[in-house]
Amino acid sequence: MAVKLRLLRMGSKKRPYFRLVAADSRRARNGKFIELLGQYHPISKPPLFEVNEERLYHWLKNGSEPSDTVVSLFKQTGLWSKWLKVRKGEAPPEMEIRKEVLQTSRKKAKKKQAKPEPATQAQA
Repeated sequence: MAVKLRLLRMGSKKRPYFRLVAADSRRARNGKFIELLGQYHPISKPPLFEVNEERLYHWLKNGSEPSDTVVSLFKQTGLWSKWLKVRKGEAPPEMEIRKEVLQTSRKKAKKKQAKPEPATQAQA
């Protein structure tokens, strides 16, 4: 059984929040899960990410694989760098883990992609 660390969507329409869970990779996104590890609230200002570090590192040590989104959240909060040091065998650093993550806006990202670069033409 391959275990994945992934987000399970909860909440009402247009008001999502997510639970970080350890789940069998063959299960549906919102299907049964093995263990609840934390929560992610993207709508709150600033977005919050809470996790049980002890259980998270337990699952990572046992070979579970985090999804790309979960890795991104780990990197923003500092959990990923701490995990890399623990995995190397170093003593876990006493670093403070942030609970806030970056606010992302799809509208702003689309505007940046759609906005053409200003053409610089040399006039002779």
